[in-house]
Amino acid sequence: MREPEPPRDGARAETDETGMEQSPPRRRVKIVPSILSADFTRLGEQLAEVERAGADRVQVDVMDGHFVPPITMGPLVVEAVRRATRLPVEAHLMVERPERFVEAFIEAGAALVIVHQEAAVHLHRVVQQIKAGGARAGVALNPATPLSALEEIWPELDLVLIMTVDPGYAGQAFLEGTLPKVARARSLIEERGLECELEVDGGISPETAPRAVRAGADVLVAASAIFRHPEGVTAGVRALRESVERALAQRSESEEEEEGG
Repeated sequence: MREPEPPRDGARAETDETGMEQSPPRRRVKIVPSILSADFTRLGEQLAEVERAGADRVQVDVMDGHFVPPITMGPLVVEAVRRATRLPVEAHLMVERPERFVEAFIEAGAALVIVHQEAAVHLHRVVQQIKAGGARAGVALNPATPLSALEEIWPELDLVLIMTVDPGYAGQAFLEGTLPKVARARSLIEERGLECELEVDGGISPETAPRAVRAGADVLVAASAIFRHPEGVTAGVRALRESVERALAQRSESEEEEEGG
């Protein structure tokens, strides 16, 4: 008798007391507000809002004026965010030679440090440096960088970030052409049985988030859609979450119809 195929989205199938296979649980999608679009005169207040609204962690975008044009935040901001919220903080380092800064951001309180493949000459060494410091390690890929750039390091990673815009600025339009790469990354993670989150960042909104989730993303970073929502930060988080829940529900219904023939 042929073994049942493993369920999609990395979830394991369970059986009931009769031995019949049950549907796997829905994949939970995490919402990560990026403070790049926050009002820094009200940062503590807005961090409290996203926490109450059900965000999963907070991202600090670090830019050095070289790898990307703007200059933004450093370890002191991570430290301030860490004191202002109980949510885990991830530091997205859009900087050249990230190995120079990893230790400082971990000491400041970053639980997850993401570096760019394009910016790290010795990527294995940087990933090991992050983990040796006690943080989780992620690697980001720009839109034009192929997944094959991570071929030799996939098993070492806690997270892969597929940029859905070119990094550097909030408020950019979502690049639809990145979705096939997200889908390929999801397939690779599942085929290899990797314990690796798949994050997307750039142009994420209630309109684009469902497409990213359907492609396979399980972590959504959003800046403008949350912090510049016309009804406030809480409404921004909720609108994003609701759009994702609707997309997952529709996909579940579609899969059930397909199985029912």
